[in-house]
Amino acid sequence: MQTKAQQTKHDFSTGPYIERDTKGNETYSEYGDGYWVKREYDDKGNETYFEESRGYWQNFEYDAKGNQTYFEDSDGYWIKREYDAKGNETYYEDSYEYWEKSEYDAKGNETYRETSNGYWVKSEYNAKGNRTYRETSKGYWAKSEFDDKGNEINYEIGKK
Repeated sequence: MQTKAQQTKHDFSTGPYIERDTKGNETYSEYGDGYWVKREYDDKGNETYFEESRGYWQNFEYDAKGNQTYFEDSDGYWIKREYDAKGNETYYEDSYEYWEKSEYDAKGNETYRETSNGYWVKSEYNAKGNRTYRETSKGYWAKSEFDDKGNEINYEIGKK
């Protein structure tokens, strides 16, 4: 069976053979050595499928806002993600049993993150969104002060 490039008698001296959809997304590419890549996209232009000639593939899923919610590949690896209404990632989990949970304030600043290995970090911010305090599960803390222009003018670190 002939490849697409062979069917069109593509001259590889000018570069790879490439096909695009009506939005300009690359849907197929083929190289002189016979290696090829196929891609599919959703209506928003997000890549939903990737496959290459050696048998490796990837699937992607997205929420209505275009945030990637799921990934899987032919090696059995997967990732799940959840987001809040503002698009901040609130949950991450993968097939290696690793996870992260995050919380955000009304301005989208991450105020808390916890991971499956027991690590956590808490953060506080000023009205301008500058992080003024950070504390970790390992007992470390950091304090920052900022001038009216948002420039950091003092930084302290320590351990409880």
